[in-house]
Amino acid sequence: MPPKVCNNSYFCFRLTIRCENNYLIYMTIQQLEYVLAVDTFRHFARAAEHCRVTQPTLSMMVQKLEDELGIRLFDRNVQPVRPTMAGKKVIEQARKVLYQVSLIRDIVTEEEQSEKGVFRLAILPTIAPYLLPRFFLKLTDKHKDLDIRILEMKTTPTLAALKNGEIDAAIIASRPVEPELQGETLYYEQFFGYVSHNEPVFRNELIRTSDINGNRLWLLDEGHCFRDQLVRFCQMEQVKLRQGAYRLGSLETFMRMVESGSGVTFIPELATYQLSGEQKKLIRPFAIPKPTREIVLVRRKDFIRHTIADLLTKSIRASVPPEMCTLQAFQKVV
Repeated sequence: MPPKVCNNSYFCFRLTIRCENNYLIYMTIQQLEYVLAVDTFRHFARAAEHCRVTQPTLSMMVQKLEDELGIRLFDRNVQPVRPTMAGKKVIEQARKVLYQVSLIRDIVTEEEQSEKGVFRLAILPTIAPYLLPRFFLKLTDKHKDLDIRILEMKTTPTLAALKNGEIDAAIIASRPVEPELQGETLYYEQFFGYVSHNEPVFRNELIRTSDINGNRLWLLDEGHCFRDQLVRFCQMEQVKLRQGAYRLGSLETFMRMVESGSGVTFIPELATYQLSGEQKKLIRPFAIPKPTREIVLVRRKDFIRHTIADLLTKSIRASVPPEMCTLQAFQKVV
């Protein structure tokens, strides 16, 4: 995940550290940003391109910091470059420092209740294709000074990026358990079966867990919470051993396989609104209790930019069917 790059000289100030022997160490916020960029890309040229400076400039600034600290931060004798043992510790602390600096900017912005600036939002790949078209263009057209940067990420790297301060917020399909994070429910979304007309279960009006045959399922790889939630609900642990040749890339791929006459997959509720009349004939709802996922906006507890988060929350809730904003009695969160 690329680090935030300072684009305002007001925040590119110098840090002065006094050591035990009264020796002073000088470094700039910009130098720390360059160090994080090199750690992210493991390549000085790509880091320089990301930071919008020349490679000699970036290399010189990193070298100057290394000389000031008296240690090597990166091993340049290997490709890709990698941080030294001491460098890893410095990079970890630099990430914390830069996050705290970003909070200073956020405090100023929030005091003005500003709806401007860059906002980095991660969204699960099983949410983004069905949610973003419903609100994103309308929101950005109305608030032209708001630059929302969308990143599609799985749950685990998303939570890590949040904790590291690399993104501002995330939309995932579960409430966070990490003590430094907090979540706000956006809406509830049912799972539906998407069934080939060649499958026996196609003749049923409802899907029951006993109807599901793991050998005919198209499921995402392990690590996708969409898959993990369904496996738990349907008690399909055997699928992990019998999935073999069926590990493809996306829900859309699985849907095309079903439409071609092969197997069963599962789709989220918002996906059903994008289907044609013929495609909707392949949808089969679950029997009660209907498996449902909770879509949550997650932030750090020290998050400051509440004006933009509130704007985002209202836009999303207004874009989904009203009944999805409340958990129904016949639904079960998985």
